[in-house]
Amino acid sequence: MNASQPASPRLTSVQWLIVVLAAIGFAFDIYELLMAQFIVRPAITELTGAKPGDAAFGHWAAMMFYVPAVAGGLFGLLGGYLTDRLGRRRVLTWSILLYAFSAFAAGYSTSIYMLLFLRCTTFVGVCVEFVAAVAWLAELFSDPHRRETVLGYTQAFSSFGGLLVALAYTLAIKWAPDLPATAIPEFLQGLLGTIAEVHQHEAWRYTLMSGLIPAIPLIVVRPFLPESPVWAAKREAGTLKRPSIMELFAPDLRRTTIVTTIMFACSYGAAFGAIQQMPQIVPGAPEVKAMTEAVEVPTEGKTPAEVKKLKIAAQKKIEQQMAAKAGTIQEVGGLVGRFLLAILAVQIVSRRKLLRVFQLPGLIVLPIVFGVLAMQSFNLLCIGVFFAGLFTVAQFSFWGNYLPRAYPVHLRGTGEGFAANIGGRLIGTSFAAVTTTLGAGVPAQMAFWAAVVSGFVYLVGTIACFWLPEPLPESELAD
Repeated sequence: MNASQPASPRLTSVQWLIVVLAAIGFAFDIYELLMAQFIVRPAITELTGAKPGDAAFGHWAAMMFYVPAVAGGLFGLLGGYLTDRLGRRRVLTWSILLYAFSAFAAGYSTSIYMLLFLRCTTFVGVCVEFVAAVAWLAELFSDPHRRETVLGYTQAFSSFGGLLVALAYTLAIKWAPDLPATAIPEFLQGLLGTIAEVHQHEAWRYTLMSGLIPAIPLIVVRPFLPESPVWAAKREAGTLKRPSIMELFAPDLRRTTIVTTIMFACSYGAAFGAIQQMPQIVPGAPEVKAMTEAVEVPTEGKTPAEVKKLKIAAQKKIEQQMAAKAGTIQEVGGLVGRFLLAILAVQIVSRRKLLRVFQLPGLIVLPIVFGVLAMQSFNLLCIGVFFAGLFTVAQFSFWGNYLPRAYPVHLRGTGEGFAANIGGRLIGTSFAAVTTTLGAGVPAQMAFWAAVVSGFVYLVGTIACFWLPEPLPESELAD
């Protein structure tokens, strides 16, 4: 900032309240999305009886990653439209409540279909919340420098969400035997069924239930939250234009819509098709295989079948712990990437150049991490996945900064919703189905297809970046 420029006024208490709530919302968005990588393997095994390597396991793994994303994409697009029609605050509030209570209920799943349905409603809430929160924050701060800073740093908390879910899963593994049983109340058993007593203390159930946390502060602070002043002023004056999806493809916005949709899809393709498959890749690392093969369990007074059952449980716990460790390291990398993006966003004027800082290195790093390091050494894999997280996760913060400046007020939610949900949730997450179906839960195959997928989406994203338009001038953002 030049000495001649006046210093920006301090944030008001209400602005701080909104920033804090948005940071919590962003954190638990990713918390809910990244939860899948930890809970899918044990949940499918328990609810279907299928094991990694079985065709049924690959089928349900693909369904768990892709079907909720499709639901989130379709309803997220509608949520973007409703954000422009009904207001940012109202849609934001209800979307957070939806995904929080859906996540809690998912912990009581008695069938794979119940879990799939509740993961769908969770994704719907998450996808809608992202669009509403970004539009809300962008309109709260009129100063471009402060807007970039606030959007950058609040979105950085998304990676805290990734760290938190890895921590929550680790703690759930440790404390599961001592936590209250996840039993279905008797009056609901006729409708929902029951959870076998042996499965009432599963770590994956408690991890899902922890998604209720963001609803608690929201319920407390909801009465103090204002509507977006820009949106509210236009609506009150009767000058707020009606949003239209077709308008996104008008000559002046067509290129923006198409390129951002493709590139958003590539960002999600790398995350879901490669990085989120780490828990299914980690068991194939040499050190992890050695640990599981060497595990010992008490045998005295036990039948061979009981010993086998104990050994499988001990091996599963080791795999889960190592997967949680790798996931934590990856999220630390993502957190570093988001903060690096927040710093560079106010230093690099060109959005194309800013994105290439992360796009070009990722094109090289991710295929090496999954195609070479994954099956050679767990330690090398952890180092590699740190950088994979850094280059990939930072791009999500980029889109949160870029999209509010790519569309005028009356199309902001709709435009963000189209790129994030059609590109990211519908197209991008489909690469998880590619990896899980072709890899079928077998670690070496999963690593190979993760390398192929990440290389492909990074290549497409790098090429598409050449056509990425620079954001609209400040004078055009208000319509």
